[in-house]
Amino acid sequence: MNQKDTETIMPNPYTPPELPLTNIAWEDLLPSIIKANTALANFNGILETLRNPLIFLSPLMTQEAVLSSRIEGTQASFSDILEYEAAPQKNKDNYNDIEEVINYREALRYAEIELAKRPICLNLIREIHAILLKGVRGENKARGEFRKIQNWIGPPGSKIETASFVPPSPENLLNYLSNWEKYCHYDEKDRLVQLAVIHAQFEIIHPFLDGNGRVGRIIIPLFLKEKDLLKYPSLYVSEFFEKNRKEYYQHLQNIAERGDWNNWIKYFLLAVTSQAETNTKRAKQVSNLYEELKYTIQQVTKTKASIQIQDFLFSKIVFQTPDFTIASGLSKPHAARVLKNLMQHDIVKIISPAKGRRPAIYGFAGLMEIIESEYLEGPR
Repeated sequence: MNQKDTETIMPNPYTPPELPLTNIAWEDLLPSIIKANTALANFNGILETLRNPLIFLSPLMTQEAVLSSRIEGTQASFSDILEYEAAPQKNKDNYNDIEEVINYREALRYAEIELAKRPICLNLIREIHAILLKGVRGENKARGEFRKIQNWIGPPGSKIETASFVPPSPENLLNYLSNWEKYCHYDEKDRLVQLAVIHAQFEIIHPFLDGNGRVGRIIIPLFLKEKDLLKYPSLYVSEFFEKNRKEYYQHLQNIAERGDWNNWIKYFLLAVTSQAETNTKRAKQVSNLYEELKYTIQQVTKTKASIQIQDFLFSKIVFQTPDFTIASGLSKPHAARVLKNLMQHDIVKIISPAKGRRPAIYGFAGLMEIIESEYLEGPR
């Protein structure tokens, strides 16, 4: 065996295609395009009818932050985040994971505000990345800056020689990103197909040393809002991707290995369809729950502050006694009695009992069940 046979072949950095793509099978994709656009329009219609959409969207954003971060290996749950925010002084074993999730949500909120001032652009992407990695793992990996060195994707501890994928070289990175940015504002035949390409191309370019997946998933609701497909940037598909993680990565890998864009686009449209349908069901349930509890909470609390209490439960979900007392505007003894009545009627439950000087932590059971419910059945 000669030396050439024993040498490890260094994989070449990937060269992404120039956008827009010229090989999209539009006719084959048409049924998926119609389904996805219809499901998205139905979801947007439900949001338009909600009395206070932020009551629904705020916990949904938190759930998105949890699930998108979980794809990258964090272990914090939806309840963990709510409990931490209700009692930040309470020690948590998974504090670092919680911080990553909170950063994700803050990046989403920041981007939503900025979107009212400027379109999706490379500077905004860098700013999102800087918020995402602030004070957490990956902070020392050129936070808020596009990479200037070669990266690669593979199992933990792998070397570039054994990588499953090597993204474009840093020398050409800005050219690819510039083309990607221009395509974000291109007048494509269908916006959801365009978004499928935008997301995949971003992940394939892999412009950061860390956090690419999360930034790429944040771009999805921002694009839908910018193109007026949704009133709020509120369709988060990480739930679908997290449940079907193997297929998610395999479809992206198939693009890199054999240019299989059409099956990726079909998969992405399925993700949009499933998630829009799921969120439509949830939005209806939240709206129904709000209307059902109007009379119940009024009867249970027997106070003029019943609407204040109801709005507090829907907006806070997990809370401590002092939060409830302040929000209700009741005296401490009166608030304690009302809280006890809410528990007796199973509207509120104890998540963590009082201990020493630390007050108990309560949860609004009905809304937590709706947000955490599982409608998705996987690819079909």
